[in-house]
Amino acid sequence: MARYLDIHPVNPQPRLIEQVVSLLRDDGLIAYPTDSGYALGIQLGNRAGLDRMRAVRQLDDKHHFTLLCHDFAQMGPLVHIDNAVFRMVKAATPGPYTFILPATSEVPRRLMHPKKRTVGVRIPDHVLAHALLEALGEPLISTTLLLPGQTEPLTEGWLVKDELDQLLDAVIEGEAGSLPSTVVDFTSGVAEIARYGAGDASRFE
Repeated sequence: MARYLDIHPVNPQPRLIEQVVSLLRDDGLIAYPTDSGYALGIQLGNRAGLDRMRAVRQLDDKHHFTLLCHDFAQMGPLVHIDNAVFRMVKAATPGPYTFILPATSEVPRRLMHPKKRTVGVRIPDHVLAHALLEALGEPLISTTLLLPGQTEPLTEGWLVKDELDQLLDAVIEGEAGSLPSTVVDFTSGVAEIARYGAGDASRFE
């Protein structure tokens, strides 16, 4: 059974945040709220957790996982980004956008697209997610909690627990956005919208 943690959306309780961080460091799999719906999250070194995330969402090895970052200092070592792309990304960040960019050697190969060597990165505009990332001190491997056959993410913690109780180690209750992030692919050096979602895509078109 997953632990159910009701964390305040504006003033997250440090004690509860530390409990979640401890679970992550023990190779736990969590569901947590973001500005683009609920997401699944694991610590960077959690190999088994990656397989668990794939199983929950029924994903193949071509799926782009996202590295959720606290800020640009955390994102910078993970991706190759030129000045023009950086300006576009910075103007839309933090926010409900995921950016597909060429990965650096800092990114574990298992997280990259197998052929393109790219990875998704994003900085959320969400108090609780920021508190979690700050306490963890490193990016969180993440994927939007879209259940198989569904087009919109789960947005209520109690629903997540009801649906996935036996598959997760913790569910964080909190306020979540209602749409998945807008995905902008910069693999070619030019912005291409890979998925329309919560973020205004017109700024990249």
